[in-house]
Amino acid sequence: MGKITRLPSDLANQIAAGEVVERPASVVKELVENAIDAGARRLSIHVELGGKKQVRVEDDGEGMEPEDARLAIERHATSKIKRADDLAAIRTLGFRGEALPSIASVSHFVLRTRARGQQSGTEVRVNGGAIASVTEIGAAEGTTIEVNDLFYNLPARRKFLKSDGAESAQVSRVVTQLALAYPEVGFTLTSAGRTVLQCPPAGSRRDRLYQVYGERSDLMEVRKDAGGLKLTGFIAALAEQGPTRGPQNLFINRRIVKDRTIAHAIIDAYSMASIKERSAEVHLFIEMAPDAVDVNVHPTKAEVRFRDQSMVHEVVRRALMDALGASAVPQLQLRPEHATQSPIAPALPGVLAGGVYPSRWIPERSTLEDPPSTLEHPPGTLEHPPNTLEHPPRTIDIKPMIALGQFRDTFIIAVDDEGVAIIDQHVAHERVLFERVMEKLTSGHLESQRLLVPILLDVAPSAHQALVNRASELERFGFEIESFGTTTIKVTAVPALLKTEDSSNALLALAEDLEGLDRGAQVQDALQRIAATTACHAAVKANYPLTYEKMTHILDELRATAYSTVCPHGRPVMLRLTRREIEKNFDRI
Repeated sequence: MGKITRLPSDLANQIAAGEVVERPASVVKELVENAIDAGARRLSIHVELGGKKQVRVEDDGEGMEPEDARLAIERHATSKIKRADDLAAIRTLGFRGEALPSIASVSHFVLRTRARGQQSGTEVRVNGGAIASVTEIGAAEGTTIEVNDLFYNLPARRKFLKSDGAESAQVSRVVTQLALAYPEVGFTLTSAGRTVLQCPPAGSRRDRLYQVYGERSDLMEVRKDAGGLKLTGFIAALAEQGPTRGPQNLFINRRIVKDRTIAHAIIDAYSMASIKERSAEVHLFIEMAPDAVDVNVHPTKAEVRFRDQSMVHEVVRRALMDALGASAVPQLQLRPEHATQSPIAPALPGVLAGGVYPSRWIPERSTLEDPPSTLEHPPGTLEHPPNTLEHPPRTIDIKPMIALGQFRDTFIIAVDDEGVAIIDQHVAHERVLFERVMEKLTSGHLESQRLLVPILLDVAPSAHQALVNRASELERFGFEIESFGTTTIKVTAVPALLKTEDSSNALLALAEDLEGLDRGAQVQDALQRIAATTACHAAVKANYPLTYEKMTHILDELRATAYSTVCPHGRPVMLRLTRREIEKNFDRI
């Protein structure tokens, strides 16, 4: 007798449900996406015990005819696609016909629906995948689905669900993401009788962002249209000193996705301005041709595959770099309890492109060809992106600041037409030197000075290994080192921009920076860390008096940098007290 047997249909459905329905939040996502595909403009979501006891989704969409309502719970029954060719350009959120039968197979499921223009509706009840009843009922136009006792017939799956609070948080996160993707749709989420989210239809994504998160002056707008991609969204500003980790909501054609290519591009864009490690808050919306992306690669449709990964990576990276280069200066407020004003400081230019740091900012046209050769593309990306995209010129008019003096020999006080700026002289000079160093590295090596008497530097074994492993990169910066025993480094040359007495401290700091950097890490990471530490030790220090000429020089050089709002280590360069804030507090406006 053979060993292979055909599984009962109910068991097969439960197995399939395990791929689609991971937790109550998965149920909410599938039901809401179906409602949006049905043209709903208002959605009400209610959960009990985090969705384990009940999930109910009501919509005002087009509803279903009686025969469609019965077919909807059959596996692979869908109105979204008709033929195999349709899979090449998916335009709807759902398309497989798996969600409803999967959910119904692991719950007590109730579907109530009424098609527009019909006099009566239909109710379908399903228990564990078996149809219990199909009846005609009175119902409002649209569809209401109740999912009760999720995984009641799969106790092994149910016991792996988190606490009610944790599951409720996941539901809230999913509904929030869908609300951001569809601002024209009204969303209401209640949990155990408490309203968690209430968003009436909004006119724009910015309005929806305000509905969900409130006033967020710390988020910057991103816009780019290139290579057949239209990218919009909001990202955390460089100088924002909030959490180093924030939510990252990514949407492709308004579909929630998790994508390594885009995630890498985000990290890469932020790392060009600062070596500070952070997972910045971003909300990115990418629109592209449906046939340029494959959404049928994951059971929950959470992952996608791009036809041209390299193009997507480069467009996202450039868009974020442009926006970060124009980061607004953080605003000081004399009365923080008052409503905050929108930042009115002049934006600072972002012209760092392809790893080249310009010595002066001059608006010019550039292309996306010749990316930095050290960029580590995610698996599957092309080595070089296409060279057909144009990088539009930036035409921001930056007004110079006039230095007034120093405060405690540490901060430069300056003014312009927009108000008063307080600049940390060490951090500002560090940013200037960092970009000057990186600019010189694109064309060769930094100037070095030979030491008449070599420096013997005693370090820990791990620091010794870190420095020796990066000797070739250090040589580009003007350091010439060699091993002089297991815990000693011999230094024969140092960068010309560093004082000899500062070189030892700089190398010790570099060893600490490089210790945590994996030996296989890309060269660009190591170079940026070395450049940041070198610039930090070469910059003017706090409690150091500056002449007027030196203050003016630092301000002029800072104005010419690509990222003027943060130092390479992520600290803010300046704070601004706007003219409006001053006049408001003197009751002039």
